[in-house]
Amino acid sequence: MSLTGGIIVFVLAWWISFFAVLPVGVKGQWEDGSTIPGTEEAAPKNPMLMKKVIWATGGALVVTVLAALLIPLLLAQ
Repeated sequence: MSLTGGIIVFVLAWWISFFAVLPVGVKGQWEDGSTIPGTEEAAPKNPMLMKKVIWATGGALVVTVLAALLIPLLLAQ
Protein backbone atom coordinates (compact mmCIF):
# COMPACT_ATOMS: atom_id res chain seq x y z
CA MET A 1 0.00 0.00 0.00
CA SER A 2 1.36 3.43 -0.87
CA LEU A 3 1.53 6.34 1.56
CA THR A 4 -1.45 8.00 -0.11
CA GLY A 5 -3.47 4.79 0.11
CA GLY A 6 -2.55 4.42 3.78
CA ILE A 7 -3.68 7.97 4.54
CA ILE A 8 -6.96 7.41 2.72
CA VAL A 9 -7.59 4.15 4.58
CA PHE A 10 -6.75 5.81 7.90
CA VAL A 11 -9.06 8.79 7.33
CA LEU A 12 -11.98 6.59 6.24
CA ALA A 13 -11.41 4.18 9.13
CA TRP A 14 -11.15 7.08 11.58
CA TRP A 15 -14.50 8.59 10.57
CA ILE A 16 -16.24 5.21 10.60
CA SER A 17 -14.77 4.43 14.04
CA PHE A 18 -15.68 7.89 15.33
CA PHE A 19 -19.31 7.58 14.25
CA ALA A 20 -19.42 4.09 15.76
CA VAL A 21 -18.25 5.25 19.22
CA LEU A 22 -20.06 8.60 19.22
CA PRO A 23 -23.28 7.40 20.91
CA VAL A 24 -21.49 5.28 23.55
CA GLY A 25 -22.09 6.47 27.11
CA VAL A 26 -24.06 9.58 26.18
CA LYS A 27 -26.88 10.64 28.47
CA GLY A 28 -29.36 13.30 27.49
CA GLN A 29 -30.30 16.25 29.69
CA TRP A 30 -33.82 14.90 30.06
CA GLU A 31 -32.58 11.72 31.78
CA ASP A 32 -31.63 13.50 35.00
CA GLY A 33 -33.91 16.52 34.71
CA SER A 34 -31.11 19.07 34.26
CA THR A 35 -32.38 20.62 31.03
CA ILE A 36 -30.83 24.02 30.43
CA PRO A 37 -33.44 26.54 29.22
CA GLY A 38 -33.14 27.19 25.50
CA THR A 39 -31.50 23.86 24.66
CA GLU A 40 -32.84 20.62 23.29
CA GLU A 41 -33.80 18.11 25.99
CA ALA A 42 -32.05 15.32 24.08
CA ALA A 43 -28.75 17.26 23.88
CA PRO A 44 -25.95 15.30 25.53
CA LYS A 45 -24.98 16.37 29.03
CA ASN A 46 -21.34 15.23 28.76
CA PRO A 47 -20.41 13.97 25.26
CA MET A 48 -16.83 12.91 26.25
CA LEU A 49 -15.52 13.86 22.81
CA MET A 50 -11.80 13.68 23.59
CA LYS A 51 -12.14 10.12 24.87
CA LYS A 52 -14.04 9.18 21.71
CA VAL A 53 -11.44 10.82 19.47
CA ILE A 54 -8.75 8.72 21.16
CA TRP A 55 -10.79 5.52 20.75
CA ALA A 56 -11.49 6.35 17.09
CA THR A 57 -7.78 6.96 16.46
CA GLY A 58 -6.88 3.61 18.02
CA GLY A 59 -9.52 1.82 15.97
CA ALA A 60 -8.35 3.53 12.78
CA LEU A 61 -4.74 2.55 13.48
CA VAL A 62 -5.73 -1.09 13.91
CA VAL A 63 -7.75 -1.08 10.68
CA THR A 64 -4.96 0.67 8.76
CA VAL A 65 -2.30 -1.77 9.97
CA LEU A 66 -4.53 -4.73 9.08
CA ALA A 67 -5.17 -3.26 5.63
CA ALA A 68 -1.44 -2.64 5.11
CA LEU A 69 -0.72 -6.27 5.97
CA LEU A 70 -3.61 -7.89 4.10
CA ILE A 71 -3.72 -5.90 0.83
CA PRO A 72 -0.29 -7.05 -0.41
CA LEU A 73 -1.17 -10.66 0.43
CA LEU A 74 -4.43 -10.46 -1.48
CA LEU A 75 -2.86 -8.77 -4.51
CA ALA A 76 -0.07 -11.35 -4.72
CA GLN A 77 -2.50 -14.15 -5.56
